[in-house]
Amino acid sequence: DAYREDFLLECRRGSGFTYRGTKSQTVSGITCQKWSSSTPHVPRYKPNNFPYAGLEANFCRNPDNDTGGPWCYTQDPKKRWEYCRLPECEDTCMYCSGENYRGQVSQTEDGVKCQAWNSQVPHRHGYNPSFFADKYLQENYCRNPDGEPRPWCFTTALDRRWAFCNIKRCSGEPPSIEIETKCYTERGQLYRGNISTTRSGKTCQHWDSKDPHVHSRTHRNYPCRGLESNYCRNPDSEKEPWCYTTDASTRWEYCQVPKCGNQTRDSPPECYNGTGVDYRGTVSMTISGKRCQAWESMKPHRHLKTPKNFPNSGLEDNLCRNPDRDRAPWCFTTDPSTRWEFCNIKKCLSVVILPSRPPPSNQCIIGNGVTYRGSRSITSSGRTCQEWSSMTPHIHVTFTPEVNPNKGLEGNHCRNPDNDANGPWCYTTDREKKYDYCDDIPQCELSTKCGKPAIEPKNCYGRIVGGCVSNPYSWPWQVSVRTGYGFHFCGGTLIAPKWVLTARHCLKRSTRPSAYRIYLGIYKEDSDERSKQIRDVDKLVMGPDNSDIALVRLSRPAILNDKVSVVCLPEKDYIVPSGTGCFVTGWGETQGTGGDKYLKETGFPVFDNKICNRPEFLNGVVTSKELCAGDIDGGHDTCQGDSGGPLVCPDSSKRYVLQGVTSWGYGCARRMKPGIYVRVSSFIDWIESTIS
Repeated sequence: DAYREDFLLECRRGSGFTYRGTKSQTVSGITCQKWSSSTPHVPRYKPNNFPYAGLEANFCRNPDNDTGGPWCYTQDPKKRWEYCRLPECEDTCMYCSGENYRGQVSQTEDGVKCQAWNSQVPHRHGYNPSFFADKYLQENYCRNPDGEPRPWCFTTALDRRWAFCNIKRCSGEPPSIEIETKCYTERGQLYRGNISTTRSGKTCQHWDSKDPHVHSRTHRNYPCRGLESNYCRNPDSEKEPWCYTTDASTRWEYCQVPKCGNQTRDSPPECYNGTGVDYRGTVSMTISGKRCQAWESMKPHRHLKTPKNFPNSGLEDNLCRNPDRDRAPWCFTTDPSTRWEFCNIKKCLSVVILPSRPPPSNQCIIGNGVTYRGSRSITSSGRTCQEWSSMTPHIHVTFTPEVNPNKGLEGNHCRNPDNDANGPWCYTTDREKKYDYCDDIPQCELSTKCGKPAIEPKNCYGRIVGGCVSNPYSWPWQVSVRTGYGFHFCGGTLIAPKWVLTARHCLKRSTRPSAYRIYLGIYKEDSDERSKQIRDVDKLVMGPDNSDIALVRLSRPAILNDKVSVVCLPEKDYIVPSGTGCFVTGWGETQGTGGDKYLKETGFPVFDNKICNRPEFLNGVVTSKELCAGDIDGGHDTCQGDSGGPLVCPDSSKRYVLQGVTSWGYGCARRMKPGIYVRVSSFIDWIESTIS
């Protein structure tokens, strides 16, 4: 339910459309009729007809957004319906860093009005309320969706993208949490023990110290995170407790904190796939640290999500589950003022161990593995495959040897009979998991032709800052560099199955590989395509001599196919002739001229540095390891969001060669100000030595 709030107070905001409390009596004291009942009144508003209106039990609700506020049908045959008495909510204060703040402050701390979250004017951004319903990005209210020190918003000022808001702190104690002192569960955000050494034996730096490493993760900026002394903690959703070290050459490391309990291969994973409908792990804590209410219990919150009503949803004890197909596992909480919250569980990430030697050809895959006929019969999560001809435990119709005799569906081996972009899969012998992927089967060594897209590009000499939408998947080496939350902020180029080339400045926000994700095989910025491949990052390598170039190593190789392929690299120290027509691509800013959601392209000439360094153009700022390209008259250029993306030029055999990495410029498509790109040919030795 996109409108449920995780702070459920017995008050209403506005019309009370989002009210989800437990008031069940009208202003005159009549008890409310159940929404699912037809006695004594046949209701117009029923739970089945209005599934997102929260019509549970006989609680007061406002399914029609009545300006008078929440109401209900009554149990009095003479009184069909009546309003409920609910006070207006005051603006709530915030605890900790305000992750759960749901108040209505809508201006920054210096008085600038906030931009609405569903608006892209004046600032384009990736915080789309429809994609992140659990963050409650409502109206233009200040929120903290990404773990900042306190709530913030984009501003309506053209010269200021975002700013913090001035939210008052609650005077009382923050909601209590059950801390862990000897070991940690999940990601260790509740660990409050006294270990202060890293895995390699280094001593942790005090959180309030700036020596030897300057940082912002202090107790003042991150209250409620236990940042006392120099103890190992996890204030920012890393995968486990960590600390800055007292070694000037090592900024941070994970700590030597044991994980609670025995971790076995066959235990349910403490992460979820998809929306977590099949999650059967043991987490029983919400995102704010509240303990879950047992599903069979009606205290403190009455509800209908019981094991009896949802017998196949795994509603055991007080464990996090997703019986109603919400966006992620959740639970009712034991806090009387908070009816429910999403749980503190992350999405599952595939861990891949590549073979030490090239596997036999029948034990590796080409592309997405449609032709794979190897003997693998265990999924990536360790589940045994069900035989394709079997109907136990999972009944299926389409993918059997009889219906698809040429798909290799003999035995219980991993296969890809439906051309799934994610690779081979199988039905599993686990009753709780119908199917699972075998996505760690290695790629076969191929003599893949670089720079040859399967789909012909438009070769449009338009401009990204004006919208020349490309042919879908015609630039198959283009990748989207994103935060761990999935927000696009930079481009990149696939130069090898496990390596992406981008700009150094795109990686300034964090030195941790886990802070980034790479999206491949996409055409739309919202990436709702079957061809999409998502890879985590396991290594960042910055270019030499502070150059604006960097390499990103993927946690597992990209699957090369007609929508994902590598670009060619230039010869060492090659200089692109002045006037050569080249192309840039990206999802960057279009200044409101259209095509924002799709990959765009533009073509323009490369200029000799001597021309670009003239006083009337860039006045000597372009170095020998950079090149400039664009339209001297303005209008053709890359813009914000295209940073790190490719500038490619066709060679004599019509292969596309990566000659530049989008780096910087003076504004977007300004007259006399061509864009600046890192000259890739100047870094060939570094690239080859890094990826070899």
